[in-house]
Order: sequence, then structure tokens, then C-alpha cells
Amino acid sequence: MSFTTLGAVHAFDPGVLPGPVAAAVWRGVDMVGAVARTVPTGFGTLDAQLPGGGWPTQAVTELLLPQALRCEWRLLGPALPALLQEGGRIYLVAPSQPPHAGGLAQLGVPPAQLVWVRAVAPLERLWATEQILQAGPVGAVLAWLPQARPEQIRRLQIHAQSCDAPVFLCRPEGALQQASPAPLRVGVTLGPDWVLQVHIPKRRGSAFEGVLRLEAIPGNLQHMLPPRLGSAAATVQAPLAKELSDVRALGRIAAPATTHRLLAH
Repeated sequence: MSFTTLGAVHAFDPGVLPGPVAAAVWRGVDMVGAVARTVPTGFGTLDAQLPGGGWPTQAVTELLLPQALRCEWRLLGPALPALLQEGGRIYLVAPSQPPHAGGLAQLGVPPAQLVWVRAVAPLERLWATEQILQAGPVGAVLAWLPQARPEQIRRLQIHAQSCDAPVFLCRPEGALQQASPAPLRVGVTLGPDWVLQVHIPKRRGSAFEGVLRLEAIPGNLQHMLPPRLGSAAATVQAPLAKELSDVRALGRIAAPATTHRLLAH
């Protein structure tokens, strides 16, 4: 942008404007601040790259995941306990795998505060998600909508604008090839050891081109794992299954079946 005065062109400098006006000017290199309440993700590195410093409310967030992986719980798990305060609930619409109550309880989600909506057909999933958003839920909404079209997501985004809870749409990473009205799109893949590799292909404000590496050891396992398994920087030579078997042999994990299901998420 430039101003022309008596034939001269001067670069636009927000500093020459009155204070309140300069503060209201947004430049393309800036990240837009939050327009609604946000919820800390539990990962400081990720919060620093999200507008408002956390998962947004009153908006849809797309989680883009490889179809063969189930890492959404490891990404969202640290934020869930705070969302359940004051009677909040976690609403699950057509999850790709049946929720395991024991594993979710270890993440801080008691079964009494978990609502599982079974839906198969794509239109049923969309309808159920829309009804929950219109009811003004307290907590968080997770919907698995692999076949949702942009116009359908736009409708959910409109409903989410009056919803004071984070709304997550879990979709395959291939959906990134399509345009989306979701203000925030986050891609997640598994890295070595306990690391999640996160990229943010879309957010309000300037683009983020990097990859975040988040150490995502479930909190209930943090104190159980020996250093060679608990450090994301360590190189694990043996297969993970054998390592976990060694840990169970030491008697540090009381419920192997529950742990196995938790790790499957």
C-alpha cells in the first residue's frame, strides 16, 4: 500500500498513524489474534503457532490424519481434562475405532462424561454433528467426517460460531487437496519414538511453513517408562512391542490390555 502526495510515493508506515488506528492495522506477516476463547493444547510449542495460543472455540478445526494411523488422541489428550470442568463432556461422532473407556479414563476423560454417537452414513454423521453444535455443548466435539464436502463443512462452521467448545473434524490427509472453510487445519503424523510431527497448512493470519515436533508421551505412562523409552531423543533399537513387553515384565503396567488399547489411539 502507498500514498501519493504531490507526485511523490511514500511507503506506508503504520507508525505514522494515531495509536488506536495503528493497533488496528493488520499486516500480512502478522498472525491474527484470537476472535474467541481458546483452550491451551498442552503443547507450548503448538500454542505459540496457533492464533490466540490454543485450540479455538466458535470455529471448526480440521485434523488431517493418515488413514492408517490413529494419533488424534495423543494430540488432543493433554487438552481434554480442562474441557471437562464444570460438567463438560466429550462428544464423539462416528469415531474410526470404538472408544476405549479405560484408555480415555487414563487421559482424564471419565466414562460418565463421554458421549458416543454411532452413525454410519455420511449424512447421518453430518446431521448428528450439526445437532450437537446447535445444542450449545460444553466440553469438546470430535467428529470423524472423511467424506465431508466443502459446503457441508461451511455449514458446520456457521453453527460452530455460536458454540463455546472446540470442534474438531477428523479427516484423511488427502482432504488437504480440497479447499476448506475451516479457519484452522492441522496435519498430524507419527515421528520416531513418542514424537508427533505437526504442520499447520491453514490458520488465520500468516502462513506457517515449518514442522513442529511434539513429544507426546501419555501422562499416565510418563513415570512408568524407563529412560530409554521415555526420551523422544533416544534411539530405540528393539521393536516397540518388545520394549513394552519388557516393561510389563517388570510389573510396572498393571493392565496390559488397557495399555495396548490406549497406545492404539
